[in-house]
Amino acid sequence: MAETDSYSEFLALAVDAAERAGEFIRKGFYQTKHVEHKGQVDLVTETDKACEDLIFNHLKQHFPSHKFIGEETTAACGATELTDEPTWIVDPLDGTTNFVHGFPFVCVSIGLTIGKVPRVGVVYNPIMNELFTGIHGKGAFLNGDPIKASSQSELVKSLLGTEAGTKRDQATLDATTNRINYLLSKVRSIRMSGSCALDLCGIACGRLDVFYELGFGGPWDVAAGALIVKEAGGVVFDPSGKEFDITAQRIAASNQLVKDAFVEALRHSE
Repeated sequence: MAETDSYSEFLALAVDAAERAGEFIRKGFYQTKHVEHKGQVDLVTETDKACEDLIFNHLKQHFPSHKFIGEETTAACGATELTDEPTWIVDPLDGTTNFVHGFPFVCVSIGLTIGKVPRVGVVYNPIMNELFTGIHGKGAFLNGDPIKASSQSELVKSLLGTEAGTKRDQATLDATTNRINYLLSKVRSIRMSGSCALDLCGIACGRLDVFYELGFGGPWDVAAGALIVKEAGGVVFDPSGKEFDITAQRIAASNQLVKDAFVEALRHSE
């Protein structure tokens, strides 16, 4: 078990890795992309793979005994079990579809779990130059300034973020659109930015009041963002209202004031 005093060191090195990968993303953002399909709409580029290698190599130099889980590594090698050991969970480029289309909501997400609990989180959008950071028990920050979740207490006045996911079978599409149709009457408006990690940071800094996603890729989408939300005074939970499970591919987040009303609305939308 790592000591709390080590968290600042972990964060500094994670920020360094994220910024190095971010520079790579920034250059690639304005160039022709070489795109592959992992699924019907799930994309991967050379930049995704190169950034994951860069981040892992940088962190392994400093923490050779730590474990590592990355989106592209897992996609290539199959499922990786999350243990209690210090584990770096990395999405080298969250928002790959945005990246391919030149839409500026892309980021590097680096989270460190210890005992399966996120302890350090970094989410960096190199296109908009926004660096979100958090350490367990020490708050959340955007470009070094403290951030906090919104104080909106009415669901009907809340801005809701969600994502459609990557499955395009008819049953999933019908469930997704029916849910959104219902929720549109319960909130002010709905946004889909194309990046789960940045959606969570939107909750943390008060841009969004509520967020949920069902069926995202894996823990690399949420490991950093979930920690940042909690450190900003928000809440992270399963969309059913139960406790959040980082391995379950289901997440919801909000400020503390609208959680119960949102869980109830989501329940009625099913």
